[in-house]
Amino acid sequence: MRTTVAIIGAGPAGLLLARLLDEAGIDSVVLESRDRAHVEQRQRAGILEQSTADALRAAGAGARMDREGLPHTGIELRFDRRGHRVDFPSRTGGRSVLVYAQTEVCKDLIALRFRTGGPLLFGARALAVEDADTDRPRVRYRHGGREEVLECSYVAGCDGYWGISRAAVPPALARTYERTWPYAWLGILADAPPSHHELVYARHDRGFALLSMRPPAEGADAPVSRLYLQVPPSTEAASWSDTEIWDELDRRVETDGGRPLERGAITAKAVTPMRSWVHEPMRHGRLFLAGDAAHIVPPTGAKGLNLAVGDVVTLARALVTHRDTGDPAGIDAYSADCLRRVWGAEHFSYAMTDLLHRHPDATPFDDRLRRARLDRIATCAAAETDLAEGYTGVPFP
Repeated sequence: MRTTVAIIGAGPAGLLLARLLDEAGIDSVVLESRDRAHVEQRQRAGILEQSTADALRAAGAGARMDREGLPHTGIELRFDRRGHRVDFPSRTGGRSVLVYAQTEVCKDLIALRFRTGGPLLFGARALAVEDADTDRPRVRYRHGGREEVLECSYVAGCDGYWGISRAAVPPALARTYERTWPYAWLGILADAPPSHHELVYARHDRGFALLSMRPPAEGADAPVSRLYLQVPPSTEAASWSDTEIWDELDRRVETDGGRPLERGAITAKAVTPMRSWVHEPMRHGRLFLAGDAAHIVPPTGAKGLNLAVGDVVTLARALVTHRDTGDPAGIDAYSADCLRRVWGAEHFSYAMTDLLHRHPDATPFDDRLRRARLDRIATCAAAETDLAEGYTGVPFP
């Protein structure tokens, strides 16, 4: 089989890239190792920056998002038993974010692909990217019990950190940068109404907590709660009882005069490790890395999905320009252009993570410094603007 662009991975990056290319008249084939149900059910990010939401709308994938997504114009920071709301539009010239789960983004893009696009092969495990530094790269993959070869002009590696695409970059040309954080998140989904209408980020002496939500499930009337607690990285989710989780959330987000959280049945528990990681370069020959195949951020800043969208929007524009004008400048600049955005998001995510979590080795001096930074955000327009601009994201070029 032959195509113009072989896309490895049917997460939001690979699926959106396929959609953008299809709209531009560039054919592609998407290979996904897991089945459709897995892709449409795996819980991931839920915050869309305005540029991400706009990109989905422009690609024809925004109708359900706009019906069911939850627009948010701010977040609340809680510390020292008080809260401070950061208003996004007033600090960013009108920008905001949208709560809409990655699972729903994938469902929308998969439906579009099957209705209007080219091949999307589930259960197709990519084995290797070959000849990436030539004008005829190819992808070996296994599908239906048989090994196949997909010949192409370009390869987009959207297959995540554990995928095979990155291995096609010669080790002598690659550099990686990494930080492993000394804590993790215990996350839950709960059939309980959100206790606040916007996201709440709480710093507490016992550790960080986050109050978030997901839009109502099909047939439901109200959003459900998505909640997180800072825990040691060795934590097993099952070691926390439901009552212990709710009690600890109440402790960490409590404010003077505030009310306890709305409680309900916990339907899912999982522990998420915290990592910061970047692979350079993001391009080798005709192989382009995108999303988690090239970079990972801790979830505090809500940047992972949004960075992936920025990558594929940049790549799609470069490929279309090259086809239409013969100018390879966008292709040649892909890695550098994306990495500028990536490192900006890494910095923001690092700062948010360090500010809001309690380091296990923190001294009283360290804790006071972080509280001083939170005080400055709450009292200084410039500091609050910096946070709001970072959270809502840099507009795509």
